[in-house]
Amino acid sequence: MDLWEWQFEGACRDADENLFFHPEGERGSARRRRAEAAKAICATCPVLKECREQSLAVREPYGVWGGLSEDERAAILARPSTRQAAV
Repeated sequence: MDLWEWQFEGACRDADENLFFHPEGERGSARRRRAEAAKAICATCPVLKECREQSLAVREPYGVWGGLSEDERAAILARPSTRQAAV
């Protein structure tokens, strides 16, 4: 339980979860605006680092986690030095 305790401190706990996950078919500026709004919440989060590390460790495929979008996490994980550390 202590391993996940950090999640109770997340700034996103009281936020609309739909802000962090794009709806089917969302594209372009609408998707960017939604993701930026989610990242703004992440920027205030006291456990941003823990969230980011967890999302990279488990290769979270969807949503904004730890202030990173799906594409940003994929780019980080695609780096050779990160791939070794994330495995």
